[in-house]
Amino acid sequence: MAPRLSKTAAAAGAVAGCAFVTLPNQRSKVSGGLRGAAASSTPATGLGMGGSVLSTVGVALGASALAAASRKEAPVARRAFEGELGVQAPVGFWDPAGFTADGDAKDFYRRRVVEIKHGRVSMLACTGYIVQEFVRFPGSLSPSSDLKFADLPNGLAAVTKVPAVGWFQYTIFCGICDLWLMHQVPSNPPGKLQTRLFGESTTNYEYGFLGLPGYLGGKAITDEETKKKKLNAELANGRLAMMAIIGMFFQDGLTGSAWGDWANYTDSPLRAFESELGVQAPLGYFDPLGLSKDGDVETFRRRRESELKNGRVAMFATIGYMVPEYFKFPGYLAPSASLKFADVPNGIQAITKVPAEGWLQWVALCGCYELCVNQPVDAADPGNYGKGKLGYGNMVLGITAESISDPEARKRGLNSELANGRLAMMAIMGLWVQDGLFGTPYGLYAGSSAFEKELGVQPPVGFWDPLGFTAGGDAASFRRRRYVELKHGRVAMFACLGYIVPEYYRWPGDLSPSLGLKFSDVPAGFAAFSKVPLSGWAQMVAFAGSVELFQYNDDPKRPPGDFENAGFLGVPNGFLKAPAGTKEKKLAAEIANGRLAMMAIIGMFFQDGLTGSAWGDWALYTDSPLRALTPAQESIAGTGGPFPENFWDPAGITSKKSKEEILELRAIELKHGRVAMLAVLGWFHVAAGFHIIGDLATQTYLDNNPLVSLTQLPMGGMWQTVFFIMCLEWVGTYVCPPPKDKPWDVLGWSDILLEDEDNYWNQFRKAE
Repeated sequence: MAPRLSKTAAAAGAVAGCAFVTLPNQRSKVSGGLRGAAASSTPATGLGMGGSVLSTVGVALGASALAAASRKEAPVARRAFEGELGVQAPVGFWDPAGFTADGDAKDFYRRRVVEIKHGRVSMLACTGYIVQEFVRFPGSLSPSSDLKFADLPNGLAAVTKVPAVGWFQYTIFCGICDLWLMHQVPSNPPGKLQTRLFGESTTNYEYGFLGLPGYLGGKAITDEETKKKKLNAELANGRLAMMAIIGMFFQDGLTGSAWGDWANYTDSPLRAFESELGVQAPLGYFDPLGLSKDGDVETFRRRRESELKNGRVAMFATIGYMVPEYFKFPGYLAPSASLKFADVPNGIQAITKVPAEGWLQWVALCGCYELCVNQPVDAADPGNYGKGKLGYGNMVLGITAESISDPEARKRGLNSELANGRLAMMAIMGLWVQDGLFGTPYGLYAGSSAFEKELGVQPPVGFWDPLGFTAGGDAASFRRRRYVELKHGRVAMFACLGYIVPEYYRWPGDLSPSLGLKFSDVPAGFAAFSKVPLSGWAQMVAFAGSVELFQYNDDPKRPPGDFENAGFLGVPNGFLKAPAGTKEKKLAAEIANGRLAMMAIIGMFFQDGLTGSAWGDWALYTDSPLRALTPAQESIAGTGGPFPENFWDPAGITSKKSKEEILELRAIELKHGRVAMLAVLGWFHVAAGFHIIGDLATQTYLDNNPLVSLTQLPMGGMWQTVFFIMCLEWVGTYVCPPPKDKPWDVLGWSDILLEDEDNYWNQFRKAE
């Protein structure tokens, strides 16, 4: 029975393929780059260019059947094409359906031609979707129908507006391009097109870079490496465009817009749950698999409870990955096994260290909470086990804590929990994958690079090349990039100084005596462009050109940026030399400062363009959409900035908040600031050696490193600190809460302050 099925599958594949593919009259030669064994002896199948979409369907049906029939015979033949274009990181050679399993170079060539054509069409289609959102041709599309370009909607809706004559013109134009103007000669590499007109080589021409015709000067790229890079980029962009245009079609068909505005999808079965918790910007209601499309409320609640539970566990797991990097409990985890907490590695490796009794205890604890402690209190409120805010009730078994009374605050807190849980589920998966690959959850690069010992490799990132510019190990390219980096860094450092110095000092006298222009008349920043006369620009260009061409010339025999006639700090002719033994340190510092300066000058440009000042004075940014304050924002206007009129919220966090929510955010901000100020004082106190209380409590001299001394603190001291903080929170929340209109006033300033702004206490409060 099996042989019959194999023959039937092969026959079906042949019929399906031929049904959509036009065969040429001549045999074609396969490109020498294809290494399939059958390339030289089998006739090549040409592609009917007019039916690219149908041919893809035929190829898919035919190749699927043939691959299924022959997979057992040639399981590794697909490796014949692993050196072809399009084999790129991170997936490498990607053929999950096994289309190339038979190693047939002819079929691979035909599919590559189809792939390139579809990719090019998709890139044009995506561009067509996007461009019309910003610009349209002026005038009429069809004067006889009084139809203007501006009248056509974007996307699929345009199909019904274009007249039949327009569609006929499209079809004729595409047919001419496919049959005569853009012909794939079988002897050419896939995607290299030329015309197929009468007159042979006299009238026919090929296309060059970016598809420019030969008669317009279009030429192919001669450098093989550059050509390979560009062709790989075209394939990658074409694949992305094919996915993108399908997504645009899908969203356009569902919502009437290629950008998938959820508000327009009124017929969606998912509308039943779009008002539920977790529906947050920017995705809105996100259910790409359609799990809730049946509208089953019970199933939705069950999934929501699972999501909440998994998110909570993931948040604990993520914290459990991070904390042991900085702190581990002192003492023994298993005294009988002489296993200390410090002996247990972080991450997946800990699984092999924890004894069986430990695993049993964990399972018993989790089962106890799952079966006995955490019982739902309301079927309509998934994840609510009656344990109050942050699950305080779970701190002692059986204790039920009060929930958040304010409905808006409760909704916001539950939405935050869902969002954080989703993020934690993604984070813990990433930590596991990186831990499994690298042996550390932070995925540290453990490989090697030809340039890891070069200057500029500094903590904390080490050798930083996320785009893989140095992956090829080309020393000449690395040297050129390092030379350019140094030059840009040096120019950026001068530019930053040029922005800063004029704020404090200007040259006396005239900049241009003939124009009566003084140095003090030239503003700092972009505004100076309009003040400096043309002769001044000519002088600057001439000076920079003389330095570039005659003063500081790059010598390939010397390190990049090391000019023979420049000494320490660039002093010409080397009158000053770097102190002995410090050259490498100072060169590394120059690279680091140059990188910082490049970032700084871009920030200055940005702020100068927005505000007219490199220092980004908020008061000058009058066109900002954030300047119009809502009534709720007015409640804290004039606070939180260096000047009385400041209101600083560039991210727009408070734009849709109520007055109570804004006041709570301000209270949280002040609380974090107070804790941070105390923490900074404590850090420097310990670092300076003043830790008398800790020394007396532990009967030993604690380390001056605050992180090390934290590990020396006994468990009793840790619990005392936690208990003290919780007592402060309890007093400030329940015993003597601050005024509702001033939730940050936990110290009671309101009772002793006068309305006089010049009063001493008011000034002290502002300073805090």
